Amino acid sequence: MTSRAAIRNNWTKEEIQAIYDLPIMELVYRAASVHRQYHNPNEVQVSTLLSIKTGGCPEDCSYCGQAARYHTDIKVQRLLAVETVVGHAKKAKANGSSRFCMAAAWREVRDNRDFDQVIEMVKGVNALDMEVCCTLGMLTESQAKRLQEAGLYAYNHNLDTSESHYKDIISTRTYDQRLNTIQSVRKAGITVCSGGIIGLGETDQDRIAMLCTLSTMEQHPESVPINALARVKGTPLEDLPKTDSWEMVRMIATARIIMPKTMVRLSAGRLEMSEAEQGWCFFAGANSIFSGEEQTLLVTPNPALDQDQLLFQKLGLTPMISTKKK
Repeated sequence: MTSRAAIRNNWTKEEIQAIYDLPIMELVYRAASVHRQYHNPNEVQVSTLLSIKTGGCPEDCSYCGQAARYHTDIKVQRLLAVETVVGHAKKAKANGSSRFCMAAAWREVRDNRDFDQVIEMVKGVNALDMEVCCTLGMLTESQAKRLQEAGLYAYNHNLDTSESHYKDIISTRTYDQRLNTIQSVRKAGITVCSGGIIGLGETDQDRIAMLCTLSTMEQHPESVPINALARVKGTPLEDLPKTDSWEMVRMIATARIIMPKTMVRLSAGRLEMSEAEQGWCFFAGANSIFSGEEQTLLVTPNPALDQDQLLFQKLGLTPMISTKKK
């Protein structure tokens, strides 16, 4: 009988590289085996992501169409009303989502009326008995505590890439500032959602380094989104090639093996993947997606809700019931 994979926080880059470099069939087999030790392989968490404030961001993330300095077709939208957001959450729950994520294109949270409004959004969605997640940029420990007291379940703050490659992608926020935000979230008792993007022009070693940073945290992130670059016209990275789906499978499988309990989210990039390619990602250990009737992931295209429902039917997958502890 195979022993259960241990939860480790002392992975080395060399160990992760050896896993990542396995022949794809062997890698996926090992990942699928680990996945079954900690999760029901036929269940996938369905999350809905809503942009509550769009565009006009002062940062210079090279991949992001919401940066004010880039000339994209994305329209700036002010912060939505609380009732509007709660209405979206109710629809999301009715359509099978167990987690509702709210994103604001801010560099950082400020203690003002907008933040007070977000607090009310969190309270409203939490009352629906959904996992409530926010991604609002950098925040302090006291701000994280306010969100936790309002009922926030998870906070997303991606690393994006490795520390060494990071400076080639973003100059307006440091890698340490991202890590500090994650630490503030942890201290406040909120679960962590943090992953990255592949296809940014990084090397395999950059991918390994990012996974090493995540898997050597004192506590693994409860959610790790693996995104393929969504090439937005008008951004510096618009002409980069499409990310190969096997690279997504390899990243997901490696993440699953080194962080067995974590929810590994097949995030941006699904629209350019076939059903078979998405199926391989689920087999490799992905057990979370973003879905919804808006057919967008913030400002980039995402599969339609009915497409995802049909895919689940074909693959024999069912939406996961909320893992939120009451």
